[in-house]
Amino acid sequence: MDTQIGFPPLTMAVFVGIALGALLLDMVTHRGDKPISLAKASIWSIFWIAISLAFAGFLYVQHGPEVASLFVTGYALEKVLSVDNLFVFMAIFAWFKIPDALRHRVLYWGIIGAIVFRLIFVAIGTGLLAFGPWVEVLFAVVVAWTAVMMLRSKEEDEEEDYSKHIAYRFAKKLFPVWPKLHGHNFFVSRKELEKEITKPQNKGMTLVGKGALFATPLFLCVVVVEVSDILFAFDSVPAVIAVSREPLIVYSAMMFAILGLRTMYFVLEALKQYLSQLEKAVIVLLFFIAIKLRLNASDHIWHHGYSLSATTSLYVVLGVLALGILASVIFPEKPEAENKES
Repeated sequence: MDTQIGFPPLTMAVFVGIALGALLLDMVTHRGDKPISLAKASIWSIFWIAISLAFAGFLYVQHGPEVASLFVTGYALEKVLSVDNLFVFMAIFAWFKIPDALRHRVLYWGIIGAIVFRLIFVAIGTGLLAFGPWVEVLFAVVVAWTAVMMLRSKEEDEEEDYSKHIAYRFAKKLFPVWPKLHGHNFFVSRKELEKEITKPQNKGMTLVGKGALFATPLFLCVVVVEVSDILFAFDSVPAVIAVSREPLIVYSAMMFAILGLRTMYFVLEALKQYLSQLEKAVIVLLFFIAIKLRLNASDHIWHHGYSLSATTSLYVVLGVLALGILASVIFPEKPEAENKES
């Protein structure tokens, strides 16, 4: 169901206050270059979910159960879609050989980018809906196409070469690259590198390219993560817009889902082999959202009266997520060594 209710200043102030406070807390508590343990990451993930549910409770008190249900549905949907994004980030980190201690630093900048770009896309996406129901049809096609592409990539199961990624190639054109990590720095000066190449372990290395600054693999990794996240927004924003047209509901749901991603990454990384069927759940949800968008659009065009309520959408999202987790327990992924033997 669509809502065009608008929100009073109090609701806007509470959202902005909680969001900024949570973002500041995340910045302050995860600054060091140390790996985050599974226990700590799990506690923080539960904390971020609790913060999100607290905001849902506020919406329930101020605006009623339907608005709260729309928020929780959008939040759950974005959270589930983010799982697949995080699996892609794992592949990116592995390809760039980023150590565990530096991954949260890359994720920090990735999440900042996600918050900014989703704000832009939500504004554009909800604005486009004013042009009529055919925009919803377009969104449905985008979401369905994403699901099809995920199915195809899962069947091919090929490891991506990120040196061919458009972001990687663009960054290399902007800056000369030093091929080794240099602490947690994104850039290193030519003067420092002139000293580095005199060390025995760097024997035979030369400074290729002009410029006072050289980009490190950590910077290239951040650029690839940022651009990948922008591409993810093309499917996640239309998907959450399918839940509600109200910009605050859409953006707040995405914002609260994104805030917990940095710690959620480390939980998923530890439990990846036990959540092997979640990607299939994501694909099912994308097809469901495409159908919901198509149904909404056809109702606006032909007024057939068929639509999916916020409560139904919430049950479907939570149900598919639960089935994905259950399927992962029943049909766990085989270890890589065992797969190769077979």
